[in-house]
Amino acid sequence: MTSSSCVDTPAQQTQGPAVPAGLVWLFAVAAGASVANVYYAQPLLDAVAQDLGIPLAAVGGVITATQLGAALALLLLVPLGDRLNRRPLMAWQLLALVLALLAVALAPSALLLMGAMLAVGLLGTAMTQGLIAYAASAAPPHAQGRVVGGAQSGVFIGLLLARVLAGAVGDAWGWRSVYMASAALMLAMALPLWWWLPVLAHQPSRLGYGQLVASMAGLLRRDRVLQVRGVLALLMFAAFSIFWSSLVLPLRAAPFGFSHTAIGLFGLVGVAGALAATVAGRWVDRGQAQRASLWALLALLLAWLPLAALGWMPDVRWAIAALVLGIVLLDLGGQALHVSNQGLIFARSHDAHSRVVAVYMLFYALGSGLGAISATSIYAHAGWWAVCALGAAVSAVALLFWWATRRWMLARA
Repeated sequence: MTSSSCVDTPAQQTQGPAVPAGLVWLFAVAAGASVANVYYAQPLLDAVAQDLGIPLAAVGGVITATQLGAALALLLLVPLGDRLNRRPLMAWQLLALVLALLAVALAPSALLLMGAMLAVGLLGTAMTQGLIAYAASAAPPHAQGRVVGGAQSGVFIGLLLARVLAGAVGDAWGWRSVYMASAALMLAMALPLWWWLPVLAHQPSRLGYGQLVASMAGLLRRDRVLQVRGVLALLMFAAFSIFWSSLVLPLRAAPFGFSHTAIGLFGLVGVAGALAATVAGRWVDRGQAQRASLWALLALLLAWLPLAALGWMPDVRWAIAALVLGIVLLDLGGQALHVSNQGLIFARSHDAHSRVVAVYMLFYALGSGLGAISATSIYAHAGWWAVCALGAAVSAVALLFWWATRRWMLARA
């Protein structure tokens, strides 16, 4: 073993049946389509408020209901993948999601809309994270990083495209058409998923449902790798949220004055993160998760330098170029770290993939919430420079935390 700063864990050498590229694509497309449902509402809030007579000050409750559903899914639904046969579980969740999407599209009142959006957040998140856990369980150890990375790249692209597609379809045919179209898309995916999702050979957990949910706390308490990688996820997603939650504020103001549609297009710049997810997955398979983590964290920290230039460059064109560079670095670093985290935690829990991903994503949810709350408050008091300083500080803490725990992680690999 080497004693360098980016020591890696030994690669898994055990061979097993290869996972077909088509199946990886199916995981990616299905996971991306599922997660998009959770984010379609963000660019449609003004249209929803006008249609249903919801005050603008209260229409943010649509997003709150969706995120509440997502949190409940991580606690209550995602762990079921360790107890039930995942293939029929995916089928029932998909059909329930289709019904929830139709309920949103046909909602006649604000109250019914909130309930339907909670169901969309619940089932969309359960489908997404269930598919990630399914991919991890379907892959042999030597290919787990590649397969999970491929599925995660679909999630990332789904997140990026959700806002853009929702805005375009909503502008053309109204906000309800977005959910009608998504219901049709998810229903069309039912047969491919049923035909091609593999029947898994592992023995499901015999724990009762209550014991299964309660066992997540025990998993977190016992698994130090999950603890370390969960903290890294919290810090990384907080940095992400700090940026994306506040970006609209400077871009709407002078000298930019961009429309919401134009601002949404900046999200497409981050599609490079999908490439990072795939590459990082291959590094994990070669036992280089720690090295991938180091480069990811350095990119995450470096990103804030060009992002900060948005606040002081007098030439708008150069400011936008710097912004694009910063987004690419931020998304490359974030997605590479995310896949490295998942590769390490899945490798240690062969019979608890669903519960592990649920615990891990709870760190994500906490980081995202804290980042969004702090970013908008700091921007209001001190401007864009302060937002970037906060993001850089959080990224630096993540790098220092990785550095402090790197040897300890190797000892438990």
